[in-house]
Amino acid sequence: MADSDADDLLKEFGISGEEGGDSSDGDDGENAAAEWAAMLEGGDDEDGGDAADRILNQDEIDNLLGFDSGDVGLGELSGVQALINSALVSYERLPMLEIVFDRLVRLTTTSLRNFTSDNVEVSLDSITSVRFGDYLNSIPLPAILTVIKAEEWDNFGLMTVESNLIYSMIDVLLGGRRGNNTIRVEGRPYTTIEMSLTSRMIQLVLEDMQKAFEPLTPVTFNVERMETNPRFAAIARPANAAILIELRIDMDDRGGKVEILLPYATIEPIREQLLQMFMGEKFGRDPIWEGHLASEIYAADTEIEAVLHEWKLPLSQVLNIEKGQTLMFDRTPQDPVMLRCGGVELTEGLMGHIGKNVSVRVTRPLNPPKVTMAVFESMDEQGSE
Repeated sequence: MADSDADDLLKEFGISGEEGGDSSDGDDGENAAAEWAAMLEGGDDEDGGDAADRILNQDEIDNLLGFDSGDVGLGELSGVQALINSALVSYERLPMLEIVFDRLVRLTTTSLRNFTSDNVEVSLDSITSVRFGDYLNSIPLPAILTVIKAEEWDNFGLMTVESNLIYSMIDVLLGGRRGNNTIRVEGRPYTTIEMSLTSRMIQLVLEDMQKAFEPLTPVTFNVERMETNPRFAAIARPANAAILIELRIDMDDRGGKVEILLPYATIEPIREQLLQMFMGEKFGRDPIWEGHLASEIYAADTEIEAVLHEWKLPLSQVLNIEKGQTLMFDRTPQDPVMLRCGGVELTEGLMGHIGKNVSVRVTRPLNPPKVTMAVFESMDEQGSE
């Protein structure tokens, strides 16, 4: 019975009993172990053995790390790249900046239509926060990089014009053929004509950008230099955060992008204006309350002290003062009396009397305060601008 049960068990697991019938028990054990090992290895291969040896391709690695072959500013970051850029300041904390560049889009559309005598459409693609070094590494070459200086802010910005837009603008201005078969010449420097016409277009955009910022603060943008190599257009450290504004310019079936990069250090002088939710916001200051407070202070009662004379004495001498002792003031009736209010010296005067009342006649103007009203007026003017 024991042998038949063993044979049935071997048949159930697919192991033939005839193979080991004539051999010794040792051979049967070795054969059974080999069969079990083969079954286990086969099961692993069927279930997921390939997953352990599988190698990630480049797209999966880029997705895991959060790197994208496209533009830096487009889309949301993920993976390790999201952790690296988590310290960047979001442009959404500066709501007035988006209003300024919406105004720039309208102004630039009109200016370029007059400049090209063609149907030009300008649109705002995106406003994002990037690191300056990452942006320089992502610029597709060839391109014209213009270093612009904001005179009133005493700092620099960067404007990049794509080659597609440059060649499209040349075709439009010089009467080129219409169509999407635009000739793109790669690997050569731009000619003098191309640089000159592109410079005129950049100057128009800067003038419109100046008008767009004018309701917030007067600023003048000047072209500092034009470069074709990103290494010579470095205006900030690679790790510094910056605002990237992408403008799309379409002329019928042609066009390209203009990118404006403003480091956060550049727009720091107008940070308070950019924090406004709407034009002319006062950040909680109520002029009605300020006027009421000023009128109440003006009508308030104030105590003024007239100090005839004072001098310093040792504490031991003060403790020895007795009743009936006379203290001699080294003053004459013609010496001035100091007028104080709250410990602050206001002016001087001469002591006298009117009837039974002691009086003081002011002999010189009041001392000017350390903080004048001109300071508050200048603050109001800056806030209104």
